[in-house]
Amino acid sequence: MNRTALCILLVEDHPTIARQVAEFLDGLGWQTDHAGNGALAIDLATREAYDVVLLDLNLPDIDGLQVCRDIKAKAPSNVPVLMLTARDDFEDKARGFSEGADDYLTKPFDLRELALRCEALARRRHLHVHQQMVLGPLTLLPKEMRVLYQDAPVALTQIGFKILLLLCQQHPQAVSRTQLVQHVWGASPPDSDALKSHIYSLRRQFEQASGRNMLTTIQQLGYRLDV
Repeated sequence: MNRTALCILLVEDHPTIARQVAEFLDGLGWQTDHAGNGALAIDLATREAYDVVLLDLNLPDIDGLQVCRDIKAKAPSNVPVLMLTARDDFEDKARGFSEGADDYLTKPFDLRELALRCEALARRRHLHVHQQMVLGPLTLLPKEMRVLYQDAPVALTQIGFKILLLLCQQHPQAVSRTQLVQHVWGASPPDSDALKSHIYSLRRQFEQASGRNMLTTIQQLGYRLDV
């Protein structure tokens, strides 16, 4: 079955479980970042863009429920959180959902079910993308793949629109080159430096529309939208 490549943050302090999950997800062509403690998980979730966070409740430094609260409060986008835990009492599950968890999977679990739940959460999130995004003079209509600058249309390619959409979603934070490549091309990035070429075209189009550069290059990181 063909799967859309997802970007996953795995928060798990048990090295064997973390390795098994990461290897399975990597085998699907997904990108998996790993955090072995709560502090690193919060840091990554607030700096990077993930489709789903897999969160173990039993962490060595911060309680998983607190990590969930912080991610929901600080992450640049409303990333779904799937809790992974051996706590299977109803009260524990109810507490997890009350703290912002979107789904709950009890250990031990089937890795195939984990992947299916991740895909369902990612789809649900994408269905709730706003029909219209407004950032200053810039308006995006994601369902129609249209862009307006001061109400005038800006013609973009499909890839250019995908790049701009992620930059808008993460605004005012910068987006790394790795995130952009993963977002646009998934697990099959082009051989050449296609991203740089598309960024150049996007810059030119907005310079013509606005008279200024709206894409700032952040050295050794990526790009940021300035509106």
